[in-house]
Amino acid sequence: MSDLLSVFLHLLLLFKLIAPVTFRHHRYDDLVRTLYKVQNECPSITRVYSIGRSVEGRHLYVLEFSDHPGIHELLEPEVKYVGNMHGNEALGRELMLQLSEFLCEEFRNRNQRIVRLIQDTRIHILPSMNPDGYEVAAAQGPNKPGYLVGRNNANGVDLNRNFPDLNNYIYYNEKYGGPNHHLPLPDNWKSQVEPETRAVIRWMHSFNFVLSANLHGGAVVANYPYDKSFEHRVRGVRRTANTPTPDDKLFQKLAKVYSYAHGWMYQGWNCGDYFPDGITNGASWYSLSKGMQDFNYLHTNCFEITLELSCDKFPPQEELQREWLGNREALIQFLEQVHQGIKGMVHDENYNNLANAVISVSGINHDVTSGRWPLLRGRKEAKRTVKRIVILVADLAFLYTSNGKVHFHLKRSIPQVSPVRRAPSRRHGVKAKVQPQAARKKGMEMRQLQRGPA
Repeated sequence: MSDLLSVFLHLLLLFKLIAPVTFRHHRYDDLVRTLYKVQNECPSITRVYSIGRSVEGRHLYVLEFSDHPGIHELLEPEVKYVGNMHGNEALGRELMLQLSEFLCEEFRNRNQRIVRLIQDTRIHILPSMNPDGYEVAAAQGPNKPGYLVGRNNANGVDLNRNFPDLNNYIYYNEKYGGPNHHLPLPDNWKSQVEPETRAVIRWMHSFNFVLSANLHGGAVVANYPYDKSFEHRVRGVRRTANTPTPDDKLFQKLAKVYSYAHGWMYQGWNCGDYFPDGITNGASWYSLSKGMQDFNYLHTNCFEITLELSCDKFPPQEELQREWLGNREALIQFLEQVHQGIKGMVHDENYNNLANAVISVSGINHDVTSGRWPLLRGRKEAKRTVKRIVILVADLAFLYTSNGKVHFHLKRSIPQVSPVRRAPSRRHGVKAKVQPQAARKKGMEMRQLQRGPA
C-alpha cells in the first residue's frame, strides 16, 4: 500500500511540475509567482529580470528564454514580446504567461521545434508594461462598465502616446535629407516620458532587439508602421492615410505571418471591422503620435508590429483557453521569422568586431547599424568603434530570401600623400618649403574585401 501511495505522490508531483498555467486572470502577485515558477521548472533556459518599476513601484519583470540565459551569443538574434501596455487590455498579458509555460514544457518534452528555437534565439517576454493600470481594471472586473478604466498608467498617461516623437524628424529628413535611422533622442527626453516608458527605452538600449510585437486588445488585426500619418492636420486632427515605411514589404510579410497563423485573424471580418488579410498600416486605420512601434523602427534596429488580439479588451476567463489556442501557433511562427533574411559580422582587417557600421540596402532608404557584443561566456572581445562606415548591399532579393550569413571583412584605406619637396637653400641658411599637393580627405574609408555566405 505504501508503494502505491509513493507512486501516486510521485505522479502528482510530476503533474504539478508540468501542468500548464490555469486559464484565469493573474493579478500582479500571481503574475510574479508564475514567472518564477517557470524559471524554477526550466532553470537552464530561463532568467527573470526587472527593467524598472512602475509609478506605484511594481517591477516590470521580463522572462528570458535562451540556451545561455543572461548572455548574448554572437549571431543569435534578440526578440521581444510586450504585453498589457494598456492596463485594461488583458489578453496579451495572459497569452504571455501561457507562452512562457508552453516554451518551458515543450523544451522539457524535447519538442525539436521549440528546442531549436530556444537554442538559436534569445527571447524576452514582458507580460505587463502597465501593471498599475491592470490592477485598476482588474479590480473593476471584466463585465463591469467603464471601457477605458485602467487603460493609462497611475499618472493618467497613455503609454502608447508617450514615446519621443521621431516621426516628424524622419518625414523632414525624407524630404530634405538627413539620417534615415537611429534618430537621436531629444536632450530632455527623460523628463518627458513616464517611468514605464523610460524603463522600456533603456531596455531597448541594453539589447539589440531586431524583432518585436506589442500585444493589445479591442480589435483583431496585425498593425504595422508607420502609425503616424504623413498627412497634414485638419482642425487639429491628423488625417488617416496609408503611410508606409521604406521596409513596407517586410512589415506586411511579418503581419501576414501572424494573421494567417492565427485562428481567425486572416479572415478580415472581426469586431465589426474589415481588414484585408487581417492586417493594416497603422496610419491608414487611424493616426497615432508617439507610439512604441514607430519609435522602435526609427530609434533602434528593431522591427515591431502591434497585434490587436481580441474584440473584448478584458475577456472573461472562460474565453482565455480559446484565445490561447487561436494565438499559440502564430506566437511561435512570429518568433521564427527572426531567422529569415541574412545575418553576419562586420570585422576589421584584424578580425575585431566593428560597431557603428552602417549597412545600406540599395532601394531601401532605411539603414541598419551594427552593434557591439561581448563574446560567449563573458570573454572580452577586442573592440574598435568607428564614426561611420557605409556598406552597400545591392542584391535586395538575396537579402529578403536568404537564410544564410553574410560577413563583411573591411580594411582601412591608406590615403596617398605626395612627398614634400624642398626648395634650394637661400641666404642665411633658411630653407623654404613648397606646399604639397592636397591630400585626400581625412577620415576612415572602408572598402569591402569579401562578401558572401559564410
